[in-house]
Amino acid sequence: MAEDQAVQSAEATVSEASRKPILSRIQRVAIFLMLLEDEEAAALMARMEPDELEVIGATMLEVGEISRDMMIEALEDFVAESKADRRPVPDRNAQVRAMMERSLGPTKAESMMLKLDPDPGPRSLEMARWLAPAVLLKLIEEEHPQVIAALLLMLDAGPAAEVLSNLPADIQSVVVEKVATMGPISQQAIDMIDKLLSQKIGSSFGPSALTIGGAKDAAALINAGAGDLKGTILPAIAERNAPLAERIEEELFTFDMLLELDAKTMGRILRDVDNEALIDALKGIEEDSRDVFFRCMSSRAAEGIKDEIEMRQRLSKKDVEEAQRKIVNLARQLADQGEIDLGGGDGEFV
Repeated sequence: MAEDQAVQSAEATVSEASRKPILSRIQRVAIFLMLLEDEEAAALMARMEPDELEVIGATMLEVGEISRDMMIEALEDFVAESKADRRPVPDRNAQVRAMMERSLGPTKAESMMLKLDPDPGPRSLEMARWLAPAVLLKLIEEEHPQVIAALLLMLDAGPAAEVLSNLPADIQSVVVEKVATMGPISQQAIDMIDKLLSQKIGSSFGPSALTIGGAKDAAALINAGAGDLKGTILPAIAERNAPLAERIEEELFTFDMLLELDAKTMGRILRDVDNEALIDALKGIEEDSRDVFFRCMSSRAAEGIKDEIEMRQRLSKKDVEEAQRKIVNLARQLADQGEIDLGGGDGEFV
């Protein structure tokens, strides 16, 4: 019996070794996908590029009846691939970019790749995020609205809105229309915008155009950090530069932080707030955020403020920020006097 088993094993080995592939690589992939449940196959196919899907789909339609040997070959190919020690990636940057574009869309994906890509090569689009809006305006005001729209989509909302508001009136609506109808932005178009900015930055402004840092950025770092950074950093800065420490402290508590206050604290602040400043400050925030203030007023007072906001003409960003700063300063003053607690006890800000 042992001899018979040995013979059978030898014959199986010879048969396995002599069996020649009957399928192409594409056919093996197509058959493997057809052996899966529909949802599983769809999940895998969702990761493919359009040209890959076209080839796989055509192969699925052409393969005809699937024999047992064809199924075995497709499965063996999958097993062999899964056992490989490593998978070659000819262009990891392109692979990650493609995944980001499928997840975020081309514009946001480019922004994310600028943060992730370790390549230190110059990228003017990244530099543009550090430029003052007034400088950006000079760089792009004579460009085609399509180019302006594409660039604004790659910037943060605040600077982009400021650039838009300072464009000529007849261009603003065209740019917004381009933004609203913008389709996928090709890598070639992004490279073109990058090259354009490189040329204009280099020829018109040079490094002096960059605006990096400031009291507001320093305060943002402190607010984002763990522990009592304010208690340790500001006293040390004050010893060397008291006016600077004061400017940073003024930026530590922002208008947005008022939205986190409890009703009692907010009510106390509103008792002393000038109505004109309140209307201007609320004009510049989303309607949902205004409810934090309205809930601390009588219904009659709230309706009156709402009507005033609706009737108030469009305000500049500077006017809104000035009004918001007045309310923040009032809150800081009340906290210093011990009338309210802005979060940390003893008038200390969180």
